[in-house]
Amino acid sequence: MKSTWCHWVAVASCALACGAASAQIRIGQTAGFSGAAAAGVKETTEGAKLYLDAVNKAGGVANQQIELISLDDKFEPPLAAENAHKLIDQGVVALFLTRGTPHTQAVVPLLAQNHVPLVAPSTGAMALHQPVNPWVFNVRATYQREAERAVRHLSLIGMERIALIQVDDSFGADAATGALAGFTAVGKQPVAHEKFDRNKPDMAPLIPKIVKSDAQAVVFIGSGNMVADGVKLLRQGGSRAQVVTLSNNASAGFVKSLGDYARGTVVSQVFPYERSLSTPIVKEAMELAHERGMSEVTPAMLEGYAAAKVLVEGLKRAAPNISREKLKTALEAFKRVDIGGLEVSYSSTDHSGLDYADLSIIGEDGKFKR
Repeated sequence: MKSTWCHWVAVASCALACGAASAQIRIGQTAGFSGAAAAGVKETTEGAKLYLDAVNKAGGVANQQIELISLDDKFEPPLAAENAHKLIDQGVVALFLTRGTPHTQAVVPLLAQNHVPLVAPSTGAMALHQPVNPWVFNVRATYQREAERAVRHLSLIGMERIALIQVDDSFGADAATGALAGFTAVGKQPVAHEKFDRNKPDMAPLIPKIVKSDAQAVVFIGSGNMVADGVKLLRQGGSRAQVVTLSNNASAGFVKSLGDYARGTVVSQVFPYERSLSTPIVKEAMELAHERGMSEVTPAMLEGYAAAKVLVEGLKRAAPNISREKLKTALEAFKRVDIGGLEVSYSSTDHSGLDYADLSIIGEDGKFKR
């Protein structure tokens, strides 16, 4: 039974069974394959598997196949921790592509306890960058940098009245810190700053406040369906404000959830333009995608693809007798490792990996444009 099909669509028990039956190098993932972030999670995992499957087809790492065992945590932090514990007990070499700030934070205590590296958490939480956790290896830029850049950009193009909406959890607080730093840098204050509950995201009470503020732009910090629902209510309430959200929503699924309200929404990005064939990693991913009959590579897929490249390079350097500790040591020795036009470096004092940030806008065709 090959890893090319037994992963995120499988139920937890099947995923564990499949991993035990066939994998020589087992990698564990817990993420919200259902719940508010499901669309992005599926696309990110699809991008990772695009590369992992190609590596396995070419013989794997040191003649060992890589099995990605993915469990659905329903975007709930307690279940993320429970899943991570199961995966560690099953003997995975590393955890990989967790999704969400509070969810990843729930997993982190298990890393040092079990000497398990976490590679490429799909979150830009500053808490995973500073102070450096010796078992966490980030591949993407921080949310704070994204949010700060978004506010600076809005100010640069003449937006004087900017509102801020955030989910009331550790992710929202972290990203809002970056946004507020952006406001300070341009000498402004948000005309409104509203929070909503992550577990019961009711936007109805706060949207009228945003409309009343006459905001020209809204920085919307939240995940997937939460943001999509808020944007719909904002438009239905009569606001024409420019909406900006972060890279956790850089997926085709998010665009689809916005429906008729997608056009013109700005989404920050933490990887190069997914249709720029002049960038080696993009060209490589596109070629593999076309071989698989896929019509496109989305930003979320590119994040997963880059994450998988970092993971595999670490496994190669830890081979042939790969262990959790050897993988950690191999990753920490990365010095300007080229993963296709992007250089990744780690050290004992820096586990950030990349610091790329850009902005895109959703066009009439539902595609991200830069």
